[in-house]
Amino acid sequence: MLYLRSFIFQVGMWGFTIPFTLMCLFLFPFKPITRYKIISLWAKTMLWWVKITCNLSFKVSGIEYIPDKPFMILSKHQSAWETLAFQKIFPPQVWVLKRELLWIPFFGWGLAMTSPIAINRSAGRKALEQMKIQGIDRVKKGFNIVIFPEGTRMKPGETGKYHIGGAWLAHQLKLDIIPVAHNAGNYWKKNSFLRKAGVIKVVIGKPINSATEDPGSLNQKVKEWIETTMTDINV
Repeated sequence: MLYLRSFIFQVGMWGFTIPFTLMCLFLFPFKPITRYKIISLWAKTMLWWVKITCNLSFKVSGIEYIPDKPFMILSKHQSAWETLAFQKIFPPQVWVLKRELLWIPFFGWGLAMTSPIAINRSAGRKALEQMKIQGIDRVKKGFNIVIFPEGTRMKPGETGKYHIGGAWLAHQLKLDIIPVAHNAGNYWKKNSFLRKAGVIKVVIGKPINSATEDPGSLNQKVKEWIETTMTDINV
């Protein structure tokens, strides 16, 4: 049954994604924030679809900590699920990602229309400057910023290196940091076809003032909060 449910979800996802992406290509003349609100309907539809087909839902705690001014999310990254769910949980946002993702047929084309901060990771220090310039632009356009500080999806129970780029950018832009922990990897694993039934737990932390500490201290504080919360979630 697990395989059948996952198969039905996958077929429905691609059946909806291809025509939806082609439709979104005609949204280019619209303002970026308007494009985002329309395109994010895809993510919200997929969350509904995975609940219907795979009985996979989620529960959020700490929703009251979401600011009413621009902020940065620094989150655990375990699955493709959170890239969908954050579009429902949080106000309009852009992700910092490697530019190669925009080259993926259909998915990447639609992603490009959401105004992400796309960087060349091999550019070294120039990548930081790319982030800052694009970050300033996106905040002015009404977006919040999402960064996964470990840089890649981690298996449940694993901790990667927390790269300082997210804390650095928040400090440069003077944005409050919202740390986020979740256990999506227990149900929707990296590169896995299967989507297990259950309730994903998402925990949103209190805002961290990025202007009062240096990026190194901010990065360590975010890491300690996320990893401690991950342990509590999985008890």
